Amino acid sequence: MSRTEPPPPSGAAEPGAAIERLCQELNLDAASAAEALRDFTALRGTYSLEGEALHWLACALYVACRKSVLPTVGSGLMEGNCVSLTRILRSAKLSLIQFFSKMKKWMDMSNLPQEFRERVERLERNFEVSTVIFKKFEPIFLDVFQNPFEETSKPQRSRKQRRVPCSVKDLFNFCWTLFVYTKGNFRMIGDDLVNSYHLLLCCLDLVFANALLCPNRRDLLNPSFKGLPEDFHATEIKVSEDPPCIIATLCELHDGLLVEAKGIKEHYFKPYISKLFDRKILKGECLLDLCNFTENNKALNKEYEEYVLTVGDFDERVFLGADAEEEIGTPRKFPADMPVGKTAARAHVECHLQQHFEKKRSFAPSTPLTGRRYLREKEAVITPVASATQSVSRLQNIVAGLKNAPSEQLITIFESCARSPMESITNRVKEIGETFCRSYTQSTDEQPGSHIDFAVNRLKLAEILYYKILETIMVQETRRLHGKDMTALLEQDVFHRSLMACCLEIVLFAYSSPRTFPWIIEVLDLRPFYFYKVIEVLIRSEEGLSRDMVKHLNSIEEQILESLAWTRDSALWSALQASENRVPTCEEVIFPSNLEASNGGSGLGHLPMMPVSPIVHPRVKEVRTDLGGTLRRGIGSKFWSKVKHPATSTAPANSQATVSTAPPARATAASCSSPVPCQSLCCANIPPAPQGGTRQYQGVLPMEHNAKFSIGDFSDSTEDRFRCANRSSDHAGLFCAAELSSAEHTACVPGALAMNMRESRCS
Repeated sequence: MSRTEPPPPSGAAEPGAAIERLCQELNLDAASAAEALRDFTALRGTYSLEGEALHWLACALYVACRKSVLPTVGSGLMEGNCVSLTRILRSAKLSLIQFFSKMKKWMDMSNLPQEFRERVERLERNFEVSTVIFKKFEPIFLDVFQNPFEETSKPQRSRKQRRVPCSVKDLFNFCWTLFVYTKGNFRMIGDDLVNSYHLLLCCLDLVFANALLCPNRRDLLNPSFKGLPEDFHATEIKVSEDPPCIIATLCELHDGLLVEAKGIKEHYFKPYISKLFDRKILKGECLLDLCNFTENNKALNKEYEEYVLTVGDFDERVFLGADAEEEIGTPRKFPADMPVGKTAARAHVECHLQQHFEKKRSFAPSTPLTGRRYLREKEAVITPVASATQSVSRLQNIVAGLKNAPSEQLITIFESCARSPMESITNRVKEIGETFCRSYTQSTDEQPGSHIDFAVNRLKLAEILYYKILETIMVQETRRLHGKDMTALLEQDVFHRSLMACCLEIVLFAYSSPRTFPWIIEVLDLRPFYFYKVIEVLIRSEEGLSRDMVKHLNSIEEQILESLAWTRDSALWSALQASENRVPTCEEVIFPSNLEASNGGSGLGHLPMMPVSPIVHPRVKEVRTDLGGTLRRGIGSKFWSKVKHPATSTAPANSQATVSTAPPARATAASCSSPVPCQSLCCANIPPAPQGGTRQYQGVLPMEHNAKFSIGDFSDSTEDRFRCANRSSDHAGLFCAAELSSAEHTACVPGALAMNMRESRCS
């Protein structure tokens, strides 16, 4: 009996037909189409692809198109097959937001290489920057020019085609196209929010100057704009040799940085516009003249289309189209009460990224120690552009009037040392600066290199901040140590490198740079363990840091505590070996109320080292109130000196801080308040396990006034170590890892660590 073949599943022929239809619309080569169909069929046989099959086919087509290579006339090779992402999405009727969501799943299912993932992430960030900039572009344009949405089209009275003056809407589209084309040719600006915004202001300034100087084109301008010349309403305007500049006015009215914007205009925008005139892309004395505007607009759009096909993926003119709602993606229905003068499609464009940004939140600083990233954000009181420019403005206010060199007071401190460290410090800063500029301007697979001027500008701010904070630290230490010699501290190379790296990280964060941590420590070859040490020192020494900057540094602390400090090559293991693995017991670091003593639970046992964290948890407040402030002062310094230098730390026999000989206490379930599981807490000094075995660590990091580390912790001399250990008893900060494998070096961090973080300063 012949076996009857099962009927083909419904839709089995759909992918092939859909691929054929898409190939015809896109004029796609057969090799890319076959590869896309093969990948789609393989994944559909393994995974359940929810939604329309055509949308997943679009993801497969995008991957296949980006993998293909075409030969050029000059015997070279060009990546891609000249099919843009925008065309693929239009043919598949897939919005950008849906594409990014499905593309992430497609990359995971296909196990695509990291290089391709980083390309998609860079594309998504560029899309986010463009969206934020466009939402700023509309109100600024309405402030300077007439409202393009209220303009009515004039009927054509004659069959003869005549050139008509550009309308306000034409001007709106021309200005945005000029911006995206210019931005595309400065790849280092594409995903930089601050620089992109200032480039937009330069484009608006150019169009304003042409509208003002062009005969009979003053009707395009908003008569109530504050940047108009005084004689604007006069019959004749005095024409000056220099075109009018409204950069300062735009920065004042719309959250710009005048120095940054003028730098972009003089060093980047004006030379590039001159090149466009030399290449005959732009023509005429006035861009908006009746004879020039049509040709200029066509030439500019043609050049940008070529750029999208060869270099870019995302056609940023999509914001201008009538189908912007469908092509970008509208996560929710917009309320029925539309603002006057705006079309429904335009109103939808204003909210099209609500859901996307709720998931990404790339321009919002991460909130440490909370799950707020899972909560819906409140209505934004301040725009991302305003937040970024205000961060830079605040940073510039911190370093205002200072130079990127040691001040007279700092030089005096250097000269008072037994060996002046000034030459070594300046040489080290110069070396770090050269490394930073070289890496910042170098193009990688992850991101394009930036211009050297951007690198020098950010380096200068970091150098000023470094010398300022170093001076503050040295003044505080000199006062605390009563004028003792600071040579040992100032000769610590790792401290200076960590401090300079932290200053560079602050500057990069202020500019919303995509080069986020741990990029800076990878470039400077700095261990995360050492970078962690300097964060609290910097925060205590510079009060001018904004709340977002402190939150950013705190999130870096969490990254290091969570994973980076526990890698195989971490300096933490060397520090543990240097202390001969003599770590504190639970009895010494946990609140007495959470201890069950072995003698029946009576007595408080050893005096704990109370954390000085400003977290105001009700239970913590109870414990602190019960214990008072006098019980914890006898153990701190001697305990820390014992941990760091067990050979030289000998406590007197009659000291109240001697370690009890009673059996070690065990922690109750209440002592671990964190939901993070911790399998066990070590209660005694445990010798290192043999290779491949398991060992347990629990240690205390020094703190003073809620500081995890102090300047003294970078010193190698015995005198400075003891001076650091004995300067205060207020250091706690539980650092626990349960059953650390010597091969894996993984760890879990219990609740006592979370209790010691600075939530009140960052929430």
